[in-house]
Amino acid sequence: MSSLTYDIKDKLKHLNVFEKIIAVNIAVFVVGWLIKVFLKTEIENTLTWFELPKDIFDFMVQPWSIITYGFLHYRPFHLLFNMIVLYFISKTMVNLFPRKQSLNIYFLGIIAGGLAYLAVYNIMPESFSAKVGSLVGASAGVNALLIFLCAYMPNRETKFFSVRIKLWHIGLAIVVIDFIGLFGINQGGKVAHFGGSILGYFYATQLLKGTDIGKGFGQFMDKIADLFKPKSSLKTVHKSKKKPFAGHNKESFNEFNNQKKIDLILDKISKSGYESLTKEEKTFLFKSGKD
Repeated sequence: MSSLTYDIKDKLKHLNVFEKIIAVNIAVFVVGWLIKVFLKTEIENTLTWFELPKDIFDFMVQPWSIITYGFLHYRPFHLLFNMIVLYFISKTMVNLFPRKQSLNIYFLGIIAGGLAYLAVYNIMPESFSAKVGSLVGASAGVNALLIFLCAYMPNRETKFFSVRIKLWHIGLAIVVIDFIGLFGINQGGKVAHFGGSILGYFYATQLLKGTDIGKGFGQFMDKIADLFKPKSSLKTVHKSKKKPFAGHNKESFNEFNNQKKIDLILDKISKSGYESLTKEEKTFLFKSGKD
C-alpha cells in the first residue's frame, strides 16, 4: 500500500500545471458524486456554495465562486469534454509559453466568463433569464486558451483528421458555434464562453504588441500563494547583492532576455509553422514551458 501511495505521489509530482488542474476537477466531481450518494440527493444540490449564482446579491455573499465555479461539473460528459480539450491545449501552451502566463490566461478566462454571465443576467429583463441556473464548468477558461492560440498564431496549421486547417478557422468556428448556442438550452454557459473568448483574443493581441495584460494578476496570485507558504525559522545571516545588468538585476535581465527569444520563436512559428524550428529552438521552448 505504501508503494502504491509513493507511485501516486510520484506521478502527481511530475504532472504539468494543467494536468494538476484536470486532477482537481476530477477530484471535485468525485466528491460531489459521493455527497450525492451518501445524502441521497441530486448532484446539483451537493456543492452549491461553489457555483456562480446569476443574482449579483447572491454572488456578493459568495465572491469566491467567480473562480470556484470553474472547477465544478455535474455531468460526466461535461467534465470529460472540457478536460480532454484542456489536456490537448495544455500540451501546446506549456511548450510554447511560460507556465505562469498560461495560468493567467486560463484563470482570467474563467473570471471574464463569470463576469460576462453576471453582467448579462443582471442587466437583461428577468424574463430573459428565467430558465437560467447557476454557472458551473471550466469552459470559459478552456475557450480563453483556445482563442488565445488562434489569435496569437492565426496562420499556424494543424490537422483535423486528414485536412490541414489554420488556427483562425478553428477560432471562427468556436465563436459561431457559441453564438448559435445562445438560442439553445445552455444559454448561460454560452455567455460565459464569449467572456472567455474575448479575454483570450484581447490577451493575444496585446501580447503581440508587447504588453502582458495578465502580469498584474499573476503578481497578485503570487502574493496570495505566499500567504499559505510555511515560514522558515532560519534567519538570514548574509544576503549577497546582485550586480545590475543594464539597470536590472541578473534574474530580471535573464527573464527579459528569455522572453525576447520566446517571442522571436513564436513569431517564426506563426509565419512558417512549428516544423520550421531547429532542434535547439524546440528544446528551448520546451524548457521555457516547464519554468
